[in-house]
Amino acid sequence: MHRPCTFGIEEEYLLVELATGKVPTMPAPSLARHCREVLGPYFAQEMFRSQVEVASPVFANLFEAREFFLHARQRLSEVLSMQGVGLYSAASHPNAPWLRQKPAPSVHYRQLFDDYQHVARRSLLNGLHVHVGVPLDCDRMQLINRLVGWLPLLLVLSTSSPLWLGQATGYMSYRRVICGEWPHMGLPEPLPDWSAFERYRALLQRTGSLAADGDFWWAIRPSRRFPTVELRICDGCPCLEDALSIAGLFRHLVEHSLQPRHERTPFNRALRWVAQENYWRAMRYGRQGQFIGTHEQQPVTAEGWLAQLQGQLPVDTADAERSFQHARRILREGTSADRQLHCMAQAHADGKSAAQALQAVVEQVMAQGSAALSVAGVAIR
Repeated sequence: MHRPCTFGIEEEYLLVELATGKVPTMPAPSLARHCREVLGPYFAQEMFRSQVEVASPVFANLFEAREFFLHARQRLSEVLSMQGVGLYSAASHPNAPWLRQKPAPSVHYRQLFDDYQHVARRSLLNGLHVHVGVPLDCDRMQLINRLVGWLPLLLVLSTSSPLWLGQATGYMSYRRVICGEWPHMGLPEPLPDWSAFERYRALLQRTGSLAADGDFWWAIRPSRRFPTVELRICDGCPCLEDALSIAGLFRHLVEHSLQPRHERTPFNRALRWVAQENYWRAMRYGRQGQFIGTHEQQPVTAEGWLAQLQGQLPVDTADAERSFQHARRILREGTSADRQLHCMAQAHADGKSAAQALQAVVEQVMAQGSAALSVAGVAIR
């Protein structure tokens, strides 16, 4: 029996005006102060003044994670609503004026904006990050190489950024398209082990390509601060149960990739190329895509691909069973991206203007974000 891994989750949110659905360019400084007062060390200002993050404590199971984020979303919603502001947790806002947004005042974020200019300014985006703890003696690059092929499937489950600047982009995760404009933010480099990773990092630092304290922003990376592997590919999830399902699947995948049978798995560059192709298809088509499966690399639907994952991993915990069950539901009923596109199309069919259709999308995302709180008996003002 494998030893369960602990994990943590980070969620990013944009602030929106409840009356208009717009992202404010200069939210009152008191908003962040009030949020910090109710969440303490689990609250953080993100790279824009209009963006915040909740970084969880360490969890042992999904029940703990659900309770924490129900409480965190509730407290944030309560304190913000007093100022006429709400949380928007989809990966992109349908029509936020990114050129007008202001960077957060910290030295770190100001440096990012100086270094990356419009690439940073365009990144008005929300992600879902999941850390899973691993043994100290684990070669995390070898582990990442075993995980990377499944990352596009986790992206499919999270897709929530089909709209940008008032238009459908044709991508279900336009956030990941924008992420591709940054250095070191795609799939991890095909490095066979930790020694190769350290040589690569040293080369970049020696040549001025990476600061001494710089970090990679790969779709999955070894954390520098914690003994974890960090999933970063996923869009933000308005529906809390979607986020929990993804976190549960990733944790389950890590746990079983740590098993002894994987210790001598050879490094395979061809599988990295397949992952890259599946990554593009996930961004573009989401759950409607055809993917290169693990069985003789034949075409497979997203539902078929999830079934292949379940066939490779013993579903030996209640968390794993619930995670797979909800993931099947996502693929059957649709992601946030599907719902946003449907909402906009329905609004147009009802004769609403372009501005009204986009407002309907914002309201739909906000309603889904608060739905779990209502079910749990949490009152939102």
